[in-house]
Amino acid sequence: MRVVKHPILGDLPQSKVVHIWFNGAPLEAIEGEPILAALAAHGIRQARKTVRRHEARWLFCGIGRCTDCVMVVDGRPNVRTCVEPVRDGMRVEVQIGLDEEAEDAS
Repeated sequence: MRVVKHPILGDLPQSKVVHIWFNGAPLEAIEGEPILAALAAHGIRQARKTVRRHEARWLFCGIGRCTDCVMVVDGRPNVRTCVEPVRDGMRVEVQIGLDEEAEDAS
């Protein structure tokens, strides 16, 4: 689902393919792309769930200012995955709600 040939931007440049884990399942990603872009390339459209209704949240602002894309990355909650780059071997998990203790620590 990646755009590999764009009429204006041209071809997607060759980049290093790495592997990440999403909710325990392995996925291929392009090193350095935002985590959310890697998930979107696999058709995954969920970053976190709301606490009360468990409604899926996804991309909203795309610049790291809102909290719709926060996920648990390598055990760290509240990572803004729309701007966090992919690294080989990282583990990404859907987050439920916001971890307010983690917000206070940052």
